[in-house]
Amino acid sequence: MDKKLLKHGMFSWFELLTSDVKGAKKFYKSLFGWKIADVKMPGMKYTAISVGEEQVAGMMSLPPNAKKMPPIWGAYVTVDDVDATAEKAVKLGGKILVPPQDIPGVGRFCVFQDPQGAMLSVITYTG
Repeated sequence: MDKKLLKHGMFSWFELLTSDVKGAKKFYKSLFGWKIADVKMPGMKYTAISVGEEQVAGMMSLPPNAKKMPPIWGAYVTVDDVDATAEKAVKLGGKILVPPQDIPGVGRFCVFQDPQGAMLSVITYTG
C-alpha cells in the first residue's frame, strides 16, 4: 500500500498475532496465494504479506504480555497524530492497551479498546 496516499481515518494495515507463525505462513500462503517474506525488524521476528507486489499485512508471534490471548487478526487505521488520537479515545470512553510508541523505520502506533470492548490500532507512518 502506498503510504503517501493514506489519509486520516483510512484502514491501512492488517496484522496477525499468532502462537504458530510457521503454521500460519503455510495456511495463508496455500489458501490465498499470498507472498510471505520474513523482514528485519529491530528486536523481533516479523513476516510481511504481499498480494502481487503490494505489502498489505504482516504476522508475528503473540507478544509475551499477550500469551493468554487467542490468535487474532488486528487492523490499523492511519491517523495524523497517534498521541492526540490516543488522548481523544480515552476522553471518549476508550482504554489504551498499548501506549503510543515508535516502530523504527515505520512510524508511531498505539492500541486501544473502544467503550464496547473492541480493539483497534492506530498508526502514523514516517516518510
